[in-house]
Amino acid sequence: MGSALLSSCGVAPELKPSLGGYGRDEYGHRPGPQGFRTVILDAGHGGKDSGAISQHTGMKEKDLTLDTVKRVRAELGSEFNVVLMRNGDYFIDLDERVARTNQYANAILVSIHYNSSRSPSTRGVETYYWRVDSHGLATRSQRAMTSVAGESNSRGLVRRRIRLTRNPQIPCLLLELGYLSHAQESRLVASPEYRQKLARGIAGAIRQQAQIGDAGTGPLPRPINAPPSRPTDAPE
Repeated sequence: MGSALLSSCGVAPELKPSLGGYGRDEYGHRPGPQGFRTVILDAGHGGKDSGAISQHTGMKEKDLTLDTVKRVRAELGSEFNVVLMRNGDYFIDLDERVARTNQYANAILVSIHYNSSRSPSTRGVETYYWRVDSHGLATRSQRAMTSVAGESNSRGLVRRRIRLTRNPQIPCLLLELGYLSHAQESRLVASPEYRQKLARGIAGAIRQQAQIGDAGTGPLPRPINAPPSRPTDAPE
């Protein structure tokens, strides 16, 4: 697979930033990472799972996500050890993606997706996170994508417990880079130049998080001791 991977609420007593050796942690009740060297990029969907399909352009989410993660990888250059969850058109189960992610420490996971809605007017970029240690990077990523896509009626930055935001044992987030169900936005997304701008913004957010940690991203959210997300939970 080339650069792909081998196939009750409570407040933490003390949250201290970590500059190196940022190991795995079940809950992530800690500040966000700084000085990490490995970035795992997950192209959503793949193979038999096409994801959303734009009725306006015919483009499939699985193809757009793979194209985008490769652009983010190129933008990051040699500064990081960049690992692709998939580098071709094949299916990987969500729980398997989590298991592969959990082979790594001192790393982050960024899962790339494109959205769809029953409302044709809904548009915009969104960032989903759950762990406390993912808040800083999530905030930076949402800001970076919004600077490209503009303000919208989307949900923006959302704390949501799903398998790719709760179950990995490293900082992790899921990015939705636009609505394929929106006529204008789906045509924007179809542009390689537009996807390159989004990729550049995401790479910049990752780079800044590695350099200065959570500085400038606001207060950390409260820790929540929630169980792992399961396939029987609400649809993801």
